[in-house]
This record gives sequence, C-alpha cells and structure tokens, in this order.
Amino acid sequence: MEIPVTVIAAVLMLVAIFGTIFPIIPGSPVAVFTVLAWAWILGSTAAWTTGIIAAATALVGMSASLILTGSTMRRQSIPRAPILIATVSAVIGVFIIPFIGLFIGFAVGLLGAEYYRRRDITAAVRAALQAMKAMGLGMLIECGCAITAFGIFGIGVLIHFVG
Repeated sequence: MEIPVTVIAAVLMLVAIFGTIFPIIPGSPVAVFTVLAWAWILGSTAAWTTGIIAAATALVGMSASLILTGSTMRRQSIPRAPILIATVSAVIGVFIIPFIGLFIGFAVGLLGAEYYRRRDITAAVRAALQAMKAMGLGMLIECGCAITAFGIFGIGVLIHFVG
C-alpha cells in the first residue's frame, strides 16, 4: 500500500507545482496537505521528518508570496476595494481566457479600479505594474519553494524505501 500512496502523493505534488504557476488549484496548500497525508499514512520517522520539512518549505513559499504582494500593495497605497475588484476580475478572467485569464483579469481589474480611484492613468498604470511585478515575483518564490518541497519529498521517499 505504501507504493501506490507514494505514487499518488508524487502526482499530487506535481499538480501542486502546476497550481503555483496557474492558480486554478491552490498549489501550496495542496503540497502541504499531500506531504503531511503521505507522512501520516506511511508513519515512519523518515516520512514524518520529510513531511514536516516539505510542508514548512511550501508554507514559507506561500507566505512569502502573500507578504510580498501585500507589502507592495500597501506601499503603492492600494486599498482593499481595488484589490477585491481585481480579484473578482481575475476569477472572471479565468472563465473567459483559461489559464492566462487570471493574470489578465487581475491586471485589467486593478488598473480599472485604480484609474477610477485616482483619476490619473499614469499613477494607476504605475500602481498596477508594481502590483503585477510583486505578484509575479511572489509566484516565482512560491513555485521555487514547491519545487524544493517536491525535491525534499523525493529524498524522503528514497530514505523511507531504501533506508
């Protein structure tokens, strides 16, 4: 039973990495749940050590992404209402243009909301671009941490089955 569970966990970890790039599914939470469930099912010391380290790595990536994007939004003095509008636009964008619609919807929604709020297209474009850069960098960090968590998972699998 350990091998099928490990294969399913590996596939879910790959899905989690994909989810950090294309947020159709919540990538980092899937990674955290997967490695901890895998550790719980296998129950060995190696599995638990791996699960905790990999989960912590994925949580660091998710936190870094959220903190980086949030701090940039505050630095650009973007209140919650434009962020909410951008988020709703992103969700709508996913249904209009699969995968990339999330990013396009977020950018267009934020730009529109900021233009409406500031009545200055230059300031609105600057704020939207800074927010998009922060979101992109945050996604790269989150994806890197998810890939690292997958590598840690792989090492843990080797230790569990070979060691």
